[in-house]
Amino acid sequence: MISRRHFLRFFAGLGASVVSPVAYGFTEPVLRLRVARYNISPPQWPADLQLRIAVIADVHACDPWMSLEHIRAIVERTNALDADIIVMLGDYVAGHRHVTRLIPAGEWAPVLAGLTAPLGVHAILGNHDWWEDKTVQREGQGPTAARRALEAAGIPVYENDVVRLTKSGRSFWLAGLGDQLA
Repeated sequence: MISRRHFLRFFAGLGASVVSPVAYGFTEPVLRLRVARYNISPPQWPADLQLRIAVIADVHACDPWMSLEHIRAIVERTNALDADIIVMLGDYVAGHRHVTRLIPAGEWAPVLAGLTAPLGVHAILGNHDWWEDKTVQREGQGPTAARRALEAAGIPVYENDVVRLTKSGRSFWLAGLGDQLA
């Protein structure tokens, strides 16, 4: 037979194992901004064409987890990397409800417009950018609020689109795919 003490310990441990990863997931982006560097050599990429790409993903703009101040810090840190091109991989909109405020696209997009790179800043949309836009969900079509805000801030958004870019006299294509699940 299990004692009351063992029963309480079991449920305390179970609770801690559920709460800890969730707490980490919400606090880690606020407490620590991390830059990871990778050196990749895609097959058939010209060896003499060096390209520095800064990638930003999953902003999920909301207070207190990803405030405008934190987004500004990300913009400053990204610009300091001196990348040739900056790509943003979607999910600018918060997809959870454990927030004090959802930051509207009209507020976070102008902050992201502070990103600069010689070959530009380019964006795609993520699943949350679709799922959290109730008008687009209801109508089943149309540009999302995230897309409209990014484009109004001067950031092109690619959905099944490509653009030809040139660095050091060498051209390459940048492609953005639409979210197939959203």
